[in-house]
Amino acid sequence: MKFTAHQIAALLNGEIVGDENAEVHTLSKIEEGKKGSLTFLSNPKYTPFIYSTDATVTIVNDDFVAEKEITTTLIKVANAYAAFSTLLEHYNLIKNNKTGIESPVSIADSATYGEDVYIGAFTSIGENVSIGNNVKIYPNCFIGDNVTIGDHTTIFAGAKIYSDCSVGSHCTIDASVVVGADGFGFSPDENGIYKKVPQIGNVIIEDHVDIGAATTIDRATLGSTLIKKGVKLDNQIQIAHNVVIGENTVIAAQTGIAGSTKIGKNCQIGGQVGIVGHITIGNNVKIQAQSGISKSIADNEVLQGTPAFGYGDYYKSYVHFKNLPQLAKAIEDLEKKAKNDN
Repeated sequence: MKFTAHQIAALLNGEIVGDENAEVHTLSKIEEGKKGSLTFLSNPKYTPFIYSTDATVTIVNDDFVAEKEITTTLIKVANAYAAFSTLLEHYNLIKNNKTGIESPVSIADSATYGEDVYIGAFTSIGENVSIGNNVKIYPNCFIGDNVTIGDHTTIFAGAKIYSDCSVGSHCTIDASVVVGADGFGFSPDENGIYKKVPQIGNVIIEDHVDIGAATTIDRATLGSTLIKKGVKLDNQIQIAHNVVIGENTVIAAQTGIAGSTKIGKNCQIGGQVGIVGHITIGNNVKIQAQSGISKSIADNEVLQGTPAFGYGDYYKSYVHFKNLPQLAKAIEDLEKKAKNDN
């Protein structure tokens, strides 16, 4: 696909300085720009590259003034970074705007789907499935019985959505995600042998949720595992049965959340965090990477460590942690001196 500087400027409401007919067909970093590419400049430390880049078109802030000759065509906008992000969104929409049903696929007679859908080859869609308008389901996906999928949702290759689960509108589910597998429920009998507890609930994913590749969200034992509106999940996250994650919470990769824990809204949870089950984490909580959470947390806390405690206290304590050998030696010296003095 090719686009002219004129077309891009019209989309971004920008001002062109240079050749409005300049064509681009790819994107690049400003320091790696090549002929035919579009790039942007927002961070001042990259300014020197605008004079050497071979990129054909560069998006810049509207207060940029060239101090020497440049060869790239400029598009001036109020915020270059935000404009480039907008452009990427449109690019993705165009790139991923597939429609139609490939072959072979398996679609149950009782399943329904809306307009402008795309269903990739080797996908299986079960009984009583309801798929909205402009949904994209890439190849090798499994959609179980009684699943509902809202409008404008994209499900990438190899994802699995088990029976009775619900996915909202404007969601993105990346490759190899599993939604609705059985929760980890086992109970020992009188002989100490673990027997499986049937998991008969489901998973509900609300609107505008993004789920990263290879993340797993278990179905509830009873009721629902609930991922609320606007949640963003990174790759390789484990969410156990009956967990609730509040609106607009973001969680980084390799975090594990045990069963029946409730997380509030607008939280930020770093990578490799471990959270025990049956606790409540408040709203606006920030948890630093590799922390271990073993008890409930009030609103607005910032935590780090294992077990986690206050972020400020952690860093004050860390000063002493790293000096423990010297402190221990100082105590030994004091003890020896006290003995000698006696």
